[in-house]
Amino acid sequence: MSERALAGIHAVREALRAGTPLRFVAISGERQDARVRELVALARAAGVTVRREPLAALDRWAQGERHQGVVAMAAARPRLTTEDLLAEAPRRLLLACDGIEDPHNLGAILRAACGAGVDGVLLPDRRSASLTAAVERVSAGAAEHVRIAQAGNLAQALEKCKQAGWWVVGLEGEAAQSLWEYDFSAPTVLVVGAEARGLHALIRQRCDRFAPGREQGA
Repeated sequence: MSERALAGIHAVREALRAGTPLRFVAISGERQDARVRELVALARAAGVTVRREPLAALDRWAQGERHQGVVAMAAARPRLTTEDLLAEAPRRLLLACDGIEDPHNLGAILRAACGAGVDGVLLPDRRSASLTAAVERVSAGAAEHVRIAQAGNLAQALEKCKQAGWWVVGLEGEAAQSLWEYDFSAPTVLVVGAEARGLHALIRQRCDRFAPGREQGA
């Protein structure tokens, strides 16, 4: 089974709190502080092996990501589908990312999505940042708490959402209605566009309405 590395204290701590299957947590012998002691306690409570390793080993596992002397090896993330997200969405709010290519931006979006309480995030297979160690680190562990599905065709995935009774709302700066005025009582998929070009034309066609991605003048 393939594995993925979680680098940094926040990513590893939140993985432990989320119950993510971990093969081991590796900690640099130089770290003896309270934050590391907390991680050790969490790992032992979860039955996860804790190892003291040289920095060279942590550097290798982290593959260039800043790890703060802490790296965990986690099981590969299960591949979820659009149907999986729709089937288990108690708060009835999803977020779709239309071509977010910068890993740091994707990590920040996942962190915001977790804080906003979304039921899941939908990513396209192509023209999108992958769920790398950089994304995990920037998300500050939020990626371990958010259900993430990938779709071969985002437009078709949004169409499935519409057919299941969900409203698709595109986020763009020129929309007339404020996002804070939008009625979220109906199941809603918010769609955020790519960094430079915004929403693709085909994705725009799938949107039922639009709301600004940020407040006017903010």
